Amino acid sequence: MIIRDILTFKEGILYSVTPEQSVAEVLAQMVQAGIGSLVVHRDGFMVGLITERDLLRGLNIQGAAVLQETVSQLMVTDPIIGSPDDTIDYVRGVMTENRITHLPVMEGDNVIGIISFHDVAKACLNAVDFENRLLKRYIKHWPDEQDI
Repeated sequence: MIIRDILTFKEGILYSVTPEQSVAEVLAQMVQAGIGSLVVHRDGFMVGLITERDLLRGLNIQGAAVLQETVSQLMVTDPIIGSPDDTIDYVRGVMTENRITHLPVMEGDNVIGIISFHDVAKACLNAVDFENRLLKRYIKHWPDEQDI
C-alpha cells in the first residue's frame, strides 16, 4: 500500500493557517476540526507545519502567554515530507525514527494532504486483517494428502 491509497480514504480537506495568525486561533481551529496539525502557507506555498506537539512545547516554555504568539514562532519551517508513491512501510519507519506524528504529502510544490501516524497504523491494521482473511481462506481449502 502507498500513501496515495491512504489519502483516497481521507476526507480530502486540507486545513491551513498563515504564519501571522495567533496561536490561540490555531488552537481553536485544531479543536473545532478535530485535527492535530495544520499546514502553514504563504502565497499558496507551504512554509511550515504546526502540530499539537509544537503547541504543547510552546505552552510548556511560555505558559498561557504563548496563545498571543504568532504561528511563525512555533511552527516547524522544514518539516519532513512524504511523496504519494512512498510505501506505508517506508513512511512508518520515517515517522517512528524521527518521532513525528504528522507528515505532509507533497506532489511537486503542492501539498496534497497530511497523514497522521494514526492513518498509517489504521492502514497497517487493515492490510494485516486482509492478509489474515486470505490465509484463513487458504488454510480452510488446504488440499488433502491424497489430493497432492
